[in-house]
Amino acid sequence: MSLAKPDAPIRTHSKTPADLAITPRDVRFGRGKTPAKWWAKGDPIATAVYNALSVTFPKGEAYFCESVKAHRDGTPPRLEAEINAFVKQEVIHSREHVALNRHVADHYDLKPLEDHVDAALALTKGRPPIANLAATMALEHYTAILAHELLADPRHLDGSDPEIAALWRWHAIEEIEHKGVAFDTWMHATRTWSRWRRWKVKSLVMLITTKRFIDGRWKGITELLRQDGLTGWRVKLAVLRYLFVSPGMARKVFAAWASYFLPGFHPWNHDDRELIKLADSDYQDAILPRAKQAAAAA
Repeated sequence: MSLAKPDAPIRTHSKTPADLAITPRDVRFGRGKTPAKWWAKGDPIATAVYNALSVTFPKGEAYFCESVKAHRDGTPPRLEAEINAFVKQEVIHSREHVALNRHVADHYDLKPLEDHVDAALALTKGRPPIANLAATMALEHYTAILAHELLADPRHLDGSDPEIAALWRWHAIEEIEHKGVAFDTWMHATRTWSRWRRWKVKSLVMLITTKRFIDGRWKGITELLRQDGLTGWRVKLAVLRYLFVSPGMARKVFAAWASYFLPGFHPWNHDDRELIKLADSDYQDAILPRAKQAAAAA
């Protein structure tokens, strides 16, 4: 059931498609199953990359929700509906990554990774709400461009545990769907700012966020590999090869990352909803029964 009505009026400054529907898909993955330790193609490096990212999501997405909700009051009705749908999607994402992280914790001590997430979030305490929104907007751009690449090239997850691969594709669908919400909230919250001030702050925050994001994920990946007994420069070189050469997700998203700094940037300058249509059919059987139940109960 869509919470963001496609027939609502278009907002000033927003390039979000007028017919966009943000749909929370309440789907559960991998319950009652025990995936292999190296669930990503049997590759410890690929598995570490995804696991290190997954560990950040439960607390990270709670932070995203609070950062956006802090600016919800007074937003236009369509944007308010999109914020509500965004929050519902992120809450379900957190639930599913908590479940995945429990499987990961069967094989690894996740405390070093969780401590790093806690330390990063601690830096946000006491900051102005607009600063937290700017950081959320930057990180949402990261999730959107990674989601696009994940769906655009099925080879990233081919050969992986089917349930976990399905979780990542489902997550990617919804990250694309709500990729403009934090940005449009920022545009509304800073509507009295000059274009120069807005660009300067969002660009500076993106650079700071990028440094912290790369540093945090690198430490997480190498820590998980260390626990596998994989250390040394050859292992680090293999990680860099995975990220930048084959399959090379970091290399492939660089241009999209850099577009954030262009004047006139908006996440929906590139409408990639066709990727959602291609991937979304896998989940219709799970979505429609719930929608029917909700309609019957209404």
